[in-house]
Amino acid sequence: MTTERTEDYLKTIEAVISKKGYAQVKDISAALGTTPSSVTGMFQKLKNDGYINYEKYGGVTLTAKGKDIAQNTKAKYGVVRDFLTVLGVDNDTADEDACRIEHVLTDDTIDILTKFMDFIHQNEECPLWLDHFKHFYETGEYIKCSPATKENCPVHGNSTNQKSDK
Repeated sequence: MTTERTEDYLKTIEAVISKKGYAQVKDISAALGTTPSSVTGMFQKLKNDGYINYEKYGGVTLTAKGKDIAQNTKAKYGVVRDFLTVLGVDNDTADEDACRIEHVLTDDTIDILTKFMDFIHQNEECPLWLDHFKHFYETGEYIKCSPATKENCPVHGNSTNQKSDK
């Protein structure tokens, strides 16, 4: 079992490598907002745990084990962030919350959440119930509506109560 800190470092190393082609202490220090000496210490731990290849004053690469954890953590983050933004959470908050949540969800929960998000994204049009949730969140008003009654729905129909698109 890895720690949140380990996962964050591995995910950051992978992101820097995929952007620049390589990563050094200064890159990870800047990305995480920590001191170079803290990064060097963590690199030594990650190396001892078999997650990275690192030589002092040189670059760092991920081992297969480290890359697997980095990619898994990144995927969890993406699913959680997507879920939060679909619910209407603003981007900055979704980023921050997803970064925290990604570390505590079980693989089974992530699997269900992933399938749920895949299901929602199968249709280009937003599901009726999701629009209703957003309306409920904003107003506290629950609306009963189905595809058959959509024309009379204050969220979807052509009524004068309908909110205009923002």
